[in-house]
Amino acid sequence: MFVREHMSTSPININPATPILEALNMMKKQKIRHLPVVEKGRLAGLVTERTLLTVSPSPATTLSVFEINYLMSKMVVKEVMIKQPIVIAPTASIEEAALIMREHKVGCLPVVENGQLVGIITQTDVFEAMIKIFGLRKAGTRLVVETGDHVGALADILALVREHNINVIGVACLEKESNKFEIMLRLSTVEPEALIQDMKQHEYNIISVS
Repeated sequence: MFVREHMSTSPININPATPILEALNMMKKQKIRHLPVVEKGRLAGLVTERTLLTVSPSPATTLSVFEINYLMSKMVVKEVMIKQPIVIAPTASIEEAALIMREHKVGCLPVVENGQLVGIITQTDVFEAMIKIFGLRKAGTRLVVETGDHVGALADILALVREHNINVIGVACLEKESNKFEIMLRLSTVEPEALIQDMKQHEYNIISVS
């Protein structure tokens, strides 16, 4: 699964000369928290709701409302934008997008191809992709099985599932201590009892069924 399949295409964007107040109003109206800044067709920066609110005067300021509005009206996005935002290519995997966001502690990634802004992907988009990957909205059974760390461990489990004519909606592996793995299977059945019994006979440790 790739970024291009889950990003927002043709994202709302602004130019560097946009007043900060206008950018804030646009965010509120469109219910978004990030705005790519585009100049001459190329990504010039990124502005976030948090950034704009940070430059706003404190509620404890002695300035009047008129003075605050005057100061804010003179400030433009170019003065506060992130000038070299972390970006990602549309051909990158969704897992790579998640890793970059986590490691750099950012809530979105502008999607750039040949220097042009082609989309934007947010944490919400990544969460939605993961929900689809694991089939969380589909009826079925979540089965967690413990297995040893050896070649073919997952294939052996999937072979048992196949023998019971059950489709696998999603699968994930979590490495544990002492050369053990927990394998999470999302199965297309709501009646996994026969499969579970078969797994126990093959000496698999069933961690959970839900």
